[in-house]
Amino acid sequence: MALKISVTILTKNSEAHIHWTLHALQDFDEVIVLDNGSTDGTIEVASGFPNVKVFENRFIGFGPLKNLAASFARHEWILSIDSDEIVTEGLLDEITRLNLKNDVVYSLQRQNHYGGILIKCCGWYPDRIIRLYNKHTTSYKNCLVHESIIVRDNIDVHDLEGYVKHYPFADISDLIDKMQQYSTLFAEEHRKKKYASPLTAVSRAVFSFMKDYFWRRGFLSGYEGLVISVSNANGVFYKYMKLYENNRR
Repeated sequence: MALKISVTILTKNSEAHIHWTLHALQDFDEVIVLDNGSTDGTIEVASGFPNVKVFENRFIGFGPLKNLAASFARHEWILSIDSDEIVTEGLLDEITRLNLKNDVVYSLQRQNHYGGILIKCCGWYPDRIIRLYNKHTTSYKNCLVHESIIVRDNIDVHDLEGYVKHYPFADISDLIDKMQQYSTLFAEEHRKKKYASPLTAVSRAVFSFMKDYFWRRGFLSGYEGLVISVSNANGVFYKYMKLYENNRR
């Protein structure tokens, strides 16, 4: 690549997709893989790519881990990719042609799939996220979950047309596993900082389902739209119930 950009990836038991994720990144001269406790073949697969450097660290939250991964990078420009995302050739070509500016962060589009099917409902599409940034200008928020790039008043956001393909859920078990993980992290992060009650949990869950299934047209996507809408509502319910129990301790 003409541009010196380091790619950072967090992994944990990412064997299902990590080969294809890294295969799409072979034009970058440095890919930082930061693993937090894989017990499958993730590290072995990643170590097989010559442009990949593998580091390990315990889980300290998604935001802090992404900042730690960036600290290992040789280049100041960071492209943050998830271990279940695949960079398309169109996005790669677009990044190569960029005239990077230190006071700009760059967002890309993400095409989210469930069971291999592209989902265009429930807030999953369009899905735009900031992923390319200068680590000396900004960083990720130090959040346990739902981390995002800090965009200060002096930073502009430039939208790229290219996209990554995202394969977060193979089936309903994956939805349940991530709901369990994310709701627990939410409750830990907001303990004694945010109000929660059973009524809050129920009302927010009902609103979540109505929003995703009707307003965000989940009903038009058949089974997938229903499963995603119900799962999102369950996630909202349990994260506030877990927070409620945490606050009572």
